[in-house]
Order: sequence, then structure tokens, then C-alpha cells
Amino acid sequence: MGNSRDGVSFLRARGGEAQRSSGMENMQVGNARYLKPSDLPETVVVFPLSGALLLPGAQLPLNIFEPRYLAMVDAAITGNRLIAMVQPALGEPADSPNLSHVGCLGRITSMSETGDGRYIVALTGICRIRLMDEVTAHQPYRIFRITPFISDLKSHHEEGTVDRPALLSAFRAYLEANKLEADWESVERADNMMLVNSLSMMAPFDPAEKQALLEAHDLKTRAETFIAIIKIVLAGSGDTGSVLQ
Repeated sequence: MGNSRDGVSFLRARGGEAQRSSGMENMQVGNARYLKPSDLPETVVVFPLSGALLLPGAQLPLNIFEPRYLAMVDAAITGNRLIAMVQPALGEPADSPNLSHVGCLGRITSMSETGDGRYIVALTGICRIRLMDEVTAHQPYRIFRITPFISDLKSHHEEGTVDRPALLSAFRAYLEANKLEADWESVERADNMMLVNSLSMMAPFDPAEKQALLEAHDLKTRAETFIAIIKIVLAGSGDTGSVLQ
């Protein structure tokens, strides 16, 4: 199936800015606004992919080439343009039919054909969803009934809860430890929701850590979880000089 796991343009030479503007009180993704439960579908096609994290407002680039997922994208494009990204159940093989219960609903905000049978898709996060029951459908891809996390549609009130200096300090320490550079102009322009969610998607954490970030109760908790994981990663690498105090 294939995907790129960078969700942001904060690292130099990385493309794909998310679509949520600073200060926006409701979730707008591409040309669509999602304000209330009735704006969201009861069922959605599901793309299971281990290690792939999509979060509200941020953008996930996907390289689609497996026939069943090409058909999934075709169905989404001719319908409501929505796809749910969900990891396989933790601790099970990547091809396990069992899925994690929580994923994220995204809208296809751009798509291009490569000429060799692939689609390059940009999926922008709308809100987290909980998988309910699977819908029986004679399709090569899977469809589930979902319950959306409605609070994700109006999370502007969480902006002030994030310790932005601590978050940026963790990000800077990670960059220094891995000899990477950032587009600090883009970082400074990003609001706290965009920053937290995009950094969480970008970081090369393992599937369990990605799921913990996805399921964090709120933006503040997600930021704190991100910082805690960075501390563990840096300590494990032996880069004690970069470990945050």
C-alpha cells in the first residue's frame, strides 16, 4: 500500500502544510466545513496502516498502489472524499484483520495520478473516530460504522493549554540529536493545535506510541505525551546532552 509518514512542512525540503488556519473556531478542511455531527457520515471506508498517524488539521501524504486501496480512493473521490486512517490492533501482525478501536477521519484534499498505476493522495485530518461495527459490503476494502469525537471539531479553546516553549524545546532537542534542520518560520506561524498534531505525526515513533498520541484526551495531554516520548527516545539513544530537564 505504501505511505509517507511526514505530516508537516516543518523540516526543510518537506511538503504538505495542513489546512487549518490559526484562530479558526470550526474545522475547515479543503472546501468543506465540519461543524456538527450531521456533517459527518455514519459509515466510512477504512485504510488500515501500521505506524501511520493522522490527526485533526494536519496532513498525511499517501502513496497508494495496492488495487484494493486504489478502489477505496476511487470510491471516496466519487463520494464524500472521506477516509478513516486506523492502525491494526497493537501487538498483532500488520495484516491482521483486527483493528485499533480509535482512528482519525480525513478528507482527500489533493490527489494526482502518477502514470504508473499509483495515486499520490493528501489526506487532511478532520476528527478522531471510534470504530463501531463493520458493514458487510461486497468491496475489496473495508467499511465501518463510526462514532466521531465531536469535540475535535471545536478544539480552538485548547490553544492556550499547551506549554509551547516546552514543546519547542523538545522538538529542538530532537532535531539536534538527529542532525536535522527545521523551517522555523513555518513553526512560528503554526498555531498550537497545528504544531502539536503535526509534530506528533512527523516523529518516527513506534505504532504504540503513535496510538497513545492519537488517543490522548486533549491537546494538552498530547503535547505532554509527545514531550515524554522525546525524552525517552533521547535517553535511549545515549544523547544525554539533549535530554530535556
